[in-house]
Amino acid sequence: MSEPLYRPWGTVTPEFWATAAPGTATVPEGLRPETLRARLAKVAEVAQDGRLQDAAALAAQLDLDTTAEYGESHLHTVQVREVRGYIAALMGDHATGLAWYLHAVQLRVTIQGPKHPDVEAATRRAYSLWRAMPPESDRPGLGAELLTIATDIHGADSLLVRHIRERLYGLALTPTTAPAGLHSA
Repeated sequence: MSEPLYRPWGTVTPEFWATAAPGTATVPEGLRPETLRARLAKVAEVAQDGRLQDAAALAAQLDLDTTAEYGESHLHTVQVREVRGYIAALMGDHATGLAWYLHAVQLRVTIQGPKHPDVEAATRRAYSLWRAMPPESDRPGLGAELLTIATDIHGADSLLVRHIRERLYGLALTPTTAPAGLHSA
């Protein structure tokens, strides 16, 4: 007696062969664009009420749902991840916020290409967040990461990369503490 042959696609039913009418596209039922916008608006509302932990939790769940619905390389996913970065920065976790922004920039490059204006705008948002970081954070280390990514995307001679490089140079020259043994009289 032979073993039954199991196909990787399972049992083929009549529904399997049913197709959408010509000229119509199927939109995922679970997270239509209008639902996504409404959920993003809810995240913003909760954040504006000062409930940042709740807003972060809503954004994290929305990220999971959006990624499951549309995949990693979709603009809806990128937008949700930028929101997560913004909320992290509002919560004072600038390193996490910048990490989300840089991740979103890299996804945008993959989806839209390095010359797209949205990629430039996303890189500028990451730069602005980095500039706003408090001095006690790891600004030089995070700035080096920002510089590497921006250089890869926009080129070593781009205006944005020059700004980042100048800021990093300025940070390197700014003394944070007086050397040991030097005291003013």
